[in-house]
Amino acid sequence: MVWLLLVALTMATYFAGKLGYQGKIMIGLLMLSVFIKGHFIIADFMELQSVQWYWQAAMHGWLVMITGLIFIAYLIGLSTF
Repeated sequence: MVWLLLVALTMATYFAGKLGYQGKIMIGLLMLSVFIKGHFIIADFMELQSVQWYWQAAMHGWLVMITGLIFIAYLIGLSTF
């Protein structure tokens, strides 16, 4: 079921790009999709749901940091043009 969700989210973002959707809201939704996919990869495919909380926190913290920095870089890029 998780694999189908990951494929569906990937296809949704692909088709959003193909249809030319853009803007801050679309990028925000894209980053939300990336975060959701990252969470399920961490929890299910890396099987970290049964380890100590600090390992889960470290991985999710990394995910929040990376997605946040990418979104901030996007916003900074918009303001320079």
